[in-house]
Amino acid sequence: MQIHRILEEKRYLFWALQLAGWGSWAITFYLGMLVWGKEVGTYAIYLPIVSSGGLLITLILRALYRATWSAAIGWRVVSVLGGSLVAGATWMAVRVIVFRSLFPKDPMAEDAKPHMEFWEYFEGTTSAFMVMVVWSALYFGIKFYMMAQEEQRRRLTATSMAHEAQLKMLHYQLNPHFLFNTLNAISTLILDKDTQLANTMVTRLSRFLRFSLDNDPMEKVTVLEEVEALELYLNIEKVRFDERLRLHFDIEPQAKSALMPSLLLQPLVENSIKYAIAQAINGGSITVCAAVSGNELVLCVADDGPGLDLSSGLPPKSGGVGLSNCRERLQEIYVNNQSFELSTTAPHGLTVTIRIPLELAPIK
Repeated sequence: MQIHRILEEKRYLFWALQLAGWGSWAITFYLGMLVWGKEVGTYAIYLPIVSSGGLLITLILRALYRATWSAAIGWRVVSVLGGSLVAGATWMAVRVIVFRSLFPKDPMAEDAKPHMEFWEYFEGTTSAFMVMVVWSALYFGIKFYMMAQEEQRRRLTATSMAHEAQLKMLHYQLNPHFLFNTLNAISTLILDKDTQLANTMVTRLSRFLRFSLDNDPMEKVTVLEEVEALELYLNIEKVRFDERLRLHFDIEPQAKSALMPSLLLQPLVENSIKYAIAQAINGGSITVCAAVSGNELVLCVADDGPGLDLSSGLPPKSGGVGLSNCRERLQEIYVNNQSFELSTTAPHGLTVTIRIPLELAPIK
């Protein structure tokens, strides 16, 4: 098996470290006996047995740490110290039993004692306890390191996807067809001597482009800021579709200061325009809403277009890249602490409902 595969698979890495750790302990002990000039013949049997016993005992320790992983810090400390003490005492008992079975007389002593004195057992248990503490420290250290690496991987993936969303947004803005229609509408307003509306359109386009260029996709924005950017985008599109594009915003006051990933709703709105508005002779309507429900921020984008076939109960594979982009971004940013649901807008159309943890912007 390739080394990078072992490092990527947690279960393989755990067993590789277990075998390496306990194998190193046995080899070190054996080499120490050689250095001291002791008789080591039977130790070739003794060391594999006791190191295997230590490995099995640490598997029980691992199960204990998993069971108390989400407990309060005090209980976790108790589980580590108490578990290490019990594990060390058990391992020492195993060592004594195996030692007495293999060595009726201690080859290291001239006058071998038939029984181990209490102080000798206590000293051995203390040493075994320290071995288990070191094992526990390595276990937690490696686990926290791997969790940090996983969190960094998720953050980098989220960054990549956010930049992809921003680039897609910029591509759409710089699409010649989009710019042509926008500039053509402004030109028409100028010819009709409606300079005030033409100036308004230029200002909207300028603000929209500035927002897209200055916005950091990894920085969360308030719902109010996201809605303002959507209004700029939709008001420009409304020039193209005129009365065919009907917009509705339903933003609860308490939701305006809630934080959300930037550029999250724009692909969904773009998806609605592409599939629900542009393809309908009479156009249609798009509704954007935001509300606070308990500890969650609920966002939705609904249209009255043809919608998608949701009768199978399975997530649709079609519907544009906007749906898949938002779903994947939410999964990477919030993992399982989020939901992305598709439903039918009565009597027809598509509603996308997003639920994310409620975060409020700091008061300035």
